[in-house]
Amino acid sequence: MKSLGILTIVLFLSLSAFAGETESKTFLVLFKSKELKSLNTSLKDIQSQFSSAFKVRSYAGNSELAMIINIPECEFDACFLGQFLVSLEKGEEMKLQEIAFRLVDMTANKKFLDNYLIAFEANQQKKKNDKRPTPAP
Repeated sequence: MKSLGILTIVLFLSLSAFAGETESKTFLVLFKSKELKSLNTSLKDIQSQFSSAFKVRSYAGNSELAMIINIPECEFDACFLGQFLVSLEKGEEMKLQEIAFRLVDMTANKKFLDNYLIAFEANQQKKKNDKRPTPAP
């Protein structure tokens, strides 16, 4: 009986050690400053609404306003994120996709880019091998 208990404990410890964590996702949300002004809101207001639940960074500069949202262990995409409601002045609420200029799933795009680069490098190597002249007998 004692060995059965020890075996059970070892089994649970090994399962927890090999359990894979779900991947966190990173989303890039771009805003047009004119649209935010017309809605009487700011990037900081929108960031504060998301920062209570997720890790959020915002960037403002010479180009579009950007917000990066890092969501740990999630199973949704940019369309689902776009459905989040953002509170505006005067008690109004709008979906994020209606306010944002663009929503981009950076995690999915990174995987796509990695696969594209692998295929491109393989194609370049194949072209390089095809260009080599074969020695005449």
